[in-house]
Amino acid sequence: MLRKFLSSNWAKVAVFVLSLGPLLFLVWRAVQADLTPNPVEFLQHQTGDWALRFLVFTLCITPFRKISELPELIRFRRMLGLFTFFYVCLHFLTYLGPDQNFEVAGMWKDVAKRRYITVGFAAFVLLIPLAVTSTAAWIRRLGGKRWQALHRAVYACAVLSVVHLAARTSPATPRTPLSVGPPGNRSSRGRREHRFREQCAHGEPEEYESPSGRRS
Repeated sequence: MLRKFLSSNWAKVAVFVLSLGPLLFLVWRAVQADLTPNPVEFLQHQTGDWALRFLVFTLCITPFRKISELPELIRFRRMLGLFTFFYVCLHFLTYLGPDQNFEVAGMWKDVAKRRYITVGFAAFVLLIPLAVTSTAAWIRRLGGKRWQALHRAVYACAVLSVVHLAARTSPATPRTPLSVGPPGNRSSRGRREHRFREQCAHGEPEEYESPSGRRS
């Protein structure tokens, strides 16, 4: 019964809908104006955490199908891998957009200065060719052996992602404080304070204007 369901198209539909769950949850929180006092950081963390979870789900498909003797599970590996890339892109866009205001020069400076962002960006870049070449047409074009060799880079992505998460959540990494004041100013103020504290940690603080208007 289970194997019959896993072989059906309905199983793929179910996995697709479930994979959209985290995004729908964030959209619902946004509609309810419930993205915490620092919505940018909340979205970054949620999309990044779910990207890593989907990467783990993808890597678990092969060993789990062998242990459970359910070869039909391989049908979902590509979908889960593409959802990994989807949530990574959302994670990156919440950083490039609301955080960096789409300033590419500022982004490159940040990537070069902050190690955990450097590692996370490297994982993102490695995932791009894996997502592009995930189709059957690319398998035929590259050949099975070369395609498999290329897609072994997913293990490097997994290691880099874990390092990125561990460094981000490390006590040594300054955290963005919960801001007070008008809701429209909270996220931008939190980002300024966050960036200033990280610059201090690297010994290169720039002039910072506190919420009271004083500069330090």
